Amino acid sequence: MPEKATYRKIIHVDMDAFYASVEQRDFPQYRGKALIVGGMPEGRGGVVATASYEARKFGVHSAMPSKTAQRLCPHAIFVYPRFDAYKTVSRHIREIFERYTDIIEPLSLDEAYLDVTHDKQGIGYAMDIAKQIKLAIKEELNLTASAGVSINKFVAKIASDMNKPDGLTFIGPSKIEAFMEQLKVEKFHGVGKVTAAKMKAMGLHTGGDLKKLTEAEMTTRFGKPGKFYFQIVRGIDNRPVQAHRETKSVSVEDTYQEDLTTKETMLVELETLSQRLSERLQRAGLKGRTITVKFKFHDFTIMTRSLSFTILISDKENMIQTVKNILENAPLKDKRVRLLGVGISNFELAAEKRRLNNDMQLSLF
Repeated sequence: MPEKATYRKIIHVDMDAFYASVEQRDFPQYRGKALIVGGMPEGRGGVVATASYEARKFGVHSAMPSKTAQRLCPHAIFVYPRFDAYKTVSRHIREIFERYTDIIEPLSLDEAYLDVTHDKQGIGYAMDIAKQIKLAIKEELNLTASAGVSINKFVAKIASDMNKPDGLTFIGPSKIEAFMEQLKVEKFHGVGKVTAAKMKAMGLHTGGDLKKLTEAEMTTRFGKPGKFYFQIVRGIDNRPVQAHRETKSVSVEDTYQEDLTTKETMLVELETLSQRLSERLQRAGLKGRTITVKFKFHDFTIMTRSLSFTILISDKENMIQTVKNILENAPLKDKRVRLLGVGISNFELAAEKRRLNNDMQLSLF
């Protein structure tokens, strides 16, 4: 008889509306209300960090401009983030994870992969471990988390998002291919809005549609990511859970429906991007020395320009001044810009932050 296949046991845990849930837990007056954590709508360039589920019913979501969120949900309550409070909760969540495994890959303060193939307590069943983790978070922190369980990271992450809030979803090896075939392309983690639109324009709406293409056809149509799409639609993801991954850079970018042709309009967009980047750095507890601005032109060529400092920065004021200096000196005469990005690198983490490994891989979204 052939040997029985052995699989990894991966859990993806994602806290439900994390920042907003912490605020509603700590302040009774916010409970049951449409709550938005992030930049105030009267502030230029403010964005939503997290919205409560009461606000999400009106279409509010993370990374949305605060003014848009206010227009969609006029009665929403806006509050500034309390990152110290969120980090304290995140440490406790990490301690709960460590009761079961040391192979933990944080993606942010509120999200992580766990490899429980060989769990510390000898429980053996990943679903039972996920249930215990969710229960501990509820009993010890009065918060809810959603979890996805599968044999690889990609499927576990999709599973964790299926039944939010307070969800628990298992997608076993025999069900993965059929599940991926019916999944809409915009639900594939790693397929952004632009790529999803490109796929749909080609008549590719589901994983089943993608599966009809050969690997060579996928690579021809989508470049290097095409190989990843070819594998993932078949449920193949061999990436390990990386317990000691260190962030090398953090960046944000936007593609514009109409090309930008003046430095004045570019500066407005770069200021907005700098605001978003600063907020993400504060959430991750990161500071860096090198700021990079990325320009993608109408002909799809790319140019980057960077400035480095002797001091560590993460605040939006320094970022905005830096991107302004970069923009002023960039050779953009007669250039039409379709994409702008702002990134930071050359980090230095405090010892405590290294221990917690609260890094974020944020080239979104």
